[in-house]
Amino acid sequence: MESNSKHTKHKSSEESSDNIPSNTLLPGLPNHLAELCLSSVHPSLLYKVSHSWRRLIYSPSFPPFFSLYALLSPSPSHQTVRNHMYDSNTNSIKFLSLDPISSTWQPLPSPPPDPPLHILHRHPSFLSRKLPIQMVTVSCHLVLIAATTQQFMPALSRPLVFNPIHNNWFYGPPFSMPRRWCAAGSVAGSVYVASGVGSNYSGDVARSMERWDLKNSLDWKWEKKAGLKDGRFSRESVEAVGYKGKLCMVNVKGNAVKEGAIYDVESDLWEDMPEGMLAGWNGPVATMDEMVMYVVDEAKGALSKYDAKKDCWEKLIELVQLKGAEQMDAGRGRVCVVCAKGERVVVVDVVVRPVRLWVVEPPPDLLVVAVHILPRMSQTVTDLS
Repeated sequence: MESNSKHTKHKSSEESSDNIPSNTLLPGLPNHLAELCLSSVHPSLLYKVSHSWRRLIYSPSFPPFFSLYALLSPSPSHQTVRNHMYDSNTNSIKFLSLDPISSTWQPLPSPPPDPPLHILHRHPSFLSRKLPIQMVTVSCHLVLIAATTQQFMPALSRPLVFNPIHNNWFYGPPFSMPRRWCAAGSVAGSVYVASGVGSNYSGDVARSMERWDLKNSLDWKWEKKAGLKDGRFSRESVEAVGYKGKLCMVNVKGNAVKEGAIYDVESDLWEDMPEGMLAGWNGPVATMDEMVMYVVDEAKGALSKYDAKKDCWEKLIELVQLKGAEQMDAGRGRVCVVCAKGERVVVVDVVVRPVRLWVVEPPPDLLVVAVHILPRMSQTVTDLS
């Protein structure tokens, strides 16, 4: 009798559990209230508990955690093998996102087919040379600004934008002049493009600058802004870094002699870069929330933070893993650096002391071109299954 009684209670419990709908988050609570309760729990814990909670953390209604987005291209050895199959109408690049909760690389949706996207990072006849692909992040969007086609022409007549929350691509307003090898950056919710070359070199284009305000969705257009004094910033692709309401840039990468320029967004004026800032700009630079600026010395592997009051760079850590740094982004207390010719991404937590780091590797046969930190992609039930 005791055995039968226990069996009956166990069976009753199973039947009660089976009667709970699969989309119920917390039994006895409406889902909108359950979401409020669960939103305070770290997504990594919710991911492990149930499929319904796993679906919740990727839904548009749940506060998004942040992921690493990467632009990747085939490794030279892999591309050499495929050269005999080369098609000028295909892309040699991929867009992926690393989900920090599941630790998996996930492809972004395909960009719009019209107009078709033809972008090269390495030309099949010049594998030793990398062609720049310029992207910026603004207002939690990923914006592809400039690149090169097989015919060495500007690849984009309009910026191509990815919204991770809605999980879709769309095109922005047409450029007044499509460019490549330009200066590109963002500050205060606007994208800025300066200098560069079009199909041919033009002094007017090399000195020009224009702005697109993503916040003004009713009147999307590129607005002409104050131009540069000369065309010296059109020699190669330039990262214009948004910092305290200004755009900061140098015209040459690495440890070579260079010129610096700063654009004041509010006054629409250009000014010289402070000597200390310019002296320490010896590698890729990124800012955290446009308020704290970091640089990695590509020769020494030293990560430093800029002190505006003293006009100097304060070294945080020097690591052999950071040598050869090529590109970086900063956000959520972390600095992510593309190193070793794209074979790894070094992630440094600059909030904790001592500084902590770990290494992220790209998928097989791919190299990282650039990384950006953005909210995770929203996913459907089909995607998660």
